[in-house]
Amino acid sequence: MKPKSDGRGASAKHGGLLDRLAKGPVICAEGYLFEFERRGYLQAGAFVPEVVLEHPELVEQLHREFVHAGSDVVEAFTYYGHRVKLRLIGREKDLQRMNRMALKIAKKVARATGTLLAGNICNTTAYVPDDTATHKASRRMFDEQVGWAADAGADFIIGETYSHGGEALIALAAIKAAKLPAVVTLAIHTSGMTREGWDPIDTCKRLEDGGAEVVGLNCSRGPRTMLPMLKRIRKAVKCHVAALPVPYRTTPKEPTFQSLSDKHCDCIPGAHPFPVALDPFTCNRFEIAEFGKAAYAIGARYLGVCCGAGPHHIRALSEALGRQPPASRYSPDMSKHYVFGKAKGLRERNLKYAKELRG
Repeated sequence: MKPKSDGRGASAKHGGLLDRLAKGPVICAEGYLFEFERRGYLQAGAFVPEVVLEHPELVEQLHREFVHAGSDVVEAFTYYGHRVKLRLIGREKDLQRMNRMALKIAKKVARATGTLLAGNICNTTAYVPDDTATHKASRRMFDEQVGWAADAGADFIIGETYSHGGEALIALAAIKAAKLPAVVTLAIHTSGMTREGWDPIDTCKRLEDGGAEVVGLNCSRGPRTMLPMLKRIRKAVKCHVAALPVPYRTTPKEPTFQSLSDKHCDCIPGAHPFPVALDPFTCNRFEIAEFGKAAYAIGARYLGVCCGAGPHHIRALSEALGRQPPASRYSPDMSKHYVFGKAKGLRERNLKYAKELRG
């Protein structure tokens, strides 16, 4: 017999989002857009999740890989699956089918693994601060996506990657209208402010006042340039704080992955590594682990990795928080390496060769 649902749709056996946050950190794996682009199933540029309809089995598999690596959340792959983006590629007629399929796939994995099912809405790309018509259009898009997620039994809704504070507030209102818990995160670009000029710390306070259960940052900034802002947010709000950087080595001079430049390569079209030539800037798993520990230490409890993340990043984050997800069975053990190891039975001749290999 299946466990009964609690008031938020989550399995009573495991508890909903707030129950889990009360007990410890919640890890949410993101990064689906970049991962499917790398694998050749999604086009950079529009970044529409067509793979949901064309290869649903691959979406299910990636969900399972992220859970295997330690994610507590299965986030339906509806990011940029909204009306404006589908219209851009001539597939607006597939809007509802794409969203419902993404939610069906995510729900299957979440319920099979005891993880949380999250619906997802994001920046519409159409919002203009002083144009009320775009505010109404954005709200309509949020309402339809949130409605489909509620129909699917989502445990909570993620509203993410908002560079306009006003749009984030509209997204929050749509989530609250559906009576679902809200995780709302901002993407703060090079200016350090929202696009309409709001302080992100003040914006997070507004979101908290609007009823968001979790507020914080995702995307755009890497670990080093996100952490200082997270510290300020943590001090300013009483609710839970989210921290989901991109896994790239951003710097104070180039604080976002969109602003990174590569001085060592002269063949990148337009000379901009974003979005498909970011490989040299990728954080290794140890850097993600260090970020996870640092973010947890300042009080962030909803943790993850955004665009560019792979399951190995999520496993590193999970292990940094003291967990041993199923994927930890295969965590590195260099003691068994034939040259760099120390295990009994390794050949001394090979072990002495380690110095030659390292130079």
